[in-house]
Amino acid sequence: MEPGETPFENAQFLLFLCAVVQAVDDYQDLLRISVASAGNDHRLGANEAPPAIVSIFLGDELSGILEAIDSGSAYGAREKLQMKVGVHVIPHFPKDTTDRNRTSPFAFTGNKFELRMLGSSQSVSDANVVLNTTVAESLRKYADILEGTSDLTTAVHELILKVVREHKRIIFNGNGYDDAWVKEAKKRGLLNLRTTPDCLPYFVAPKNIELFTLHKVLSETEIRARLEIMLENYKKIVNIEAMTMIDMTRKDILPASAGFQKKLADTIAVKRTYASAADCTYETETLVTAAALSKAAYESVKALEDALKKAQE
Repeated sequence: MEPGETPFENAQFLLFLCAVVQAVDDYQDLLRISVASAGNDHRLGANEAPPAIVSIFLGDELSGILEAIDSGSAYGAREKLQMKVGVHVIPHFPKDTTDRNRTSPFAFTGNKFELRMLGSSQSVSDANVVLNTTVAESLRKYADILEGTSDLTTAVHELILKVVREHKRIIFNGNGYDDAWVKEAKKRGLLNLRTTPDCLPYFVAPKNIELFTLHKVLSETEIRARLEIMLENYKKIVNIEAMTMIDMTRKDILPASAGFQKKLADTIAVKRTYASAADCTYETETLVTAAALSKAAYESVKALEDALKKAQE
């Protein structure tokens, strides 16, 4: 994916760039599935991780090239900006036109794409399978179009223009943490699959089964088997976490809170017995607050226990 000095004149690069853009747009559900896990559901969209909405960051230069292709206008190569670092003794550095958007789940960084959605405990194999297969599908479609043409240059230009216009919705260079992006993504028709249960059903969508079977990567039986395994793994992890929370709350948190409240109550009783004029405002208000919080924690753990029982029926 080396764009060269003049990427706007590099038809081969632009064609492969379009193949990736189309693959990510057409199969954003599969990319989300490839990074799905109980732990990663909490990470995505926070803790310096990209959001669960799949989009592509291309940077100013490549985005400008595609916009020029879309509008049919001439493209003027962008000069690298001077980046100020705030220290006078250090010279200005040229700013890369790709920049580095850490809120993007799928970003072009000079000569490669980076998928940044994977959690630290996850293997890259599933994501690689999805990326390789989906890009191969884009290239297969392009080959069918280009191999039957007599004017290759015109056909490539028309193909690039068609792909840009049909799949530009997936390109987003802004702040992925901004609430406005959620609304904009919905407006563009992009998927917002926040949790593993939200995204896993898409694994057996007809278009995804057709993709994997056509390229002989997975059979429909293998796809459905993997779905069952992923659902089972998710269920086990969430159940373990829920039972651990119940155990911690009942054995540690609530008893500790009860002990703290007893100390406060004893202090209030002693003060009122031996020094009736002594002020007990702090102890009384703290006791009331602690009792209310304990009640809320108890009710929450009861609700969690009921939900677990219902889920296991």
